[in-house]
Amino acid sequence: MARLGLTGDVMLGRKVDERQRRRPVGAVWGDLRGRLRALDGLFVNLECCLSARGRPWRRTNRPFHFRADPDWAIPALEDAGVDCASLANNHVFDFEEPALLDTLRHLDEAGIAHAGAGRDEREAVEPAVVDVGGLRVALISLTDNTPEYAAGPDSPGTAHVEIDVEDSETRETVDRAFESAHERDPDLVVASLHWGPNMVTEPPEAFEEFARWLVGQGADLIHGHSAHVFQGIELYDGSPICYDCGDFVDDYAVDPELRNDRSFLFELEVAVNGTLEELRLVPIEIDDCAVHRASPRAAEWSRERMCELSAPFGTGFERDDDHLVAEL
Repeated sequence: MARLGLTGDVMLGRKVDERQRRRPVGAVWGDLRGRLRALDGLFVNLECCLSARGRPWRRTNRPFHFRADPDWAIPALEDAGVDCASLANNHVFDFEEPALLDTLRHLDEAGIAHAGAGRDEREAVEPAVVDVGGLRVALISLTDNTPEYAAGPDSPGTAHVEIDVEDSETRETVDRAFESAHERDPDLVVASLHWGPNMVTEPPEAFEEFARWLVGQGADLIHGHSAHVFQGIELYDGSPICYDCGDFVDDYAVDPELRNDRSFLFELEVAVNGTLEELRLVPIEIDDCAVHRASPRAAEWSRERMCELSAPFGTGFERDDDHLVAEL
């Protein structure tokens, strides 16, 4: 049995970057460090570029620019045991081409697989394939955010699609990504989607349709993120659809009602034949630019909220200690 972990946004720039320059590498993972390192595989959405180069994107209006110093950020990702990073998002190109290319190079040199951004469109769409816990996992990374960051036939950027099952370009891109993934004979295919606007607690109908379509294309798990708050979970044909995993590490202002500082570490138990057995949600909260186990009060809030958001999909959970567990 392999235990794989997935997180929401890991944003290591701005104040996180400043704090990490003055504290140990592993401090950004707080008291979750041991649990992360014990996983057989760890998959994150990397919501920044890793570089000391580049200039802030000014070609269109972009109010926020996220960049972390690779001298500590790469060792920190290694320290947590990150195996694969999704890069199709609205911040990996914040410091233009030099910083994106640095990010790809630093991850490659560290042996951290990545998907969703590249030197051209072909490379951006190409899935990452990693062998973890006796399993071969293919990860496809796509985004509908920031179309100006999209890679072109001869230009770097992200793997951009419209969240529309009828869009011909989207269908072509998805078909190409899944065909490439299946050529590697994976035990598990993960579709990591950075989609939709911020601070939205429920996915629109088009996202539900798109996620279910991806399951039909061969996705065993949908790993959603972008909203900064977690959304409900649907079990569709045996495949978990995590519509949004919220945030995992950042320096963002906290909405007192939506509580974007609270989410989960999403842990998936997978049998050696690739059968999904269990989805476990471990409550976390962000404080002092680091991730921590949630306090009892925060954990209770997150559990109740997740149950409320997942109920319309018919998804129920069992309670195990302070975790939520869904049998698959």
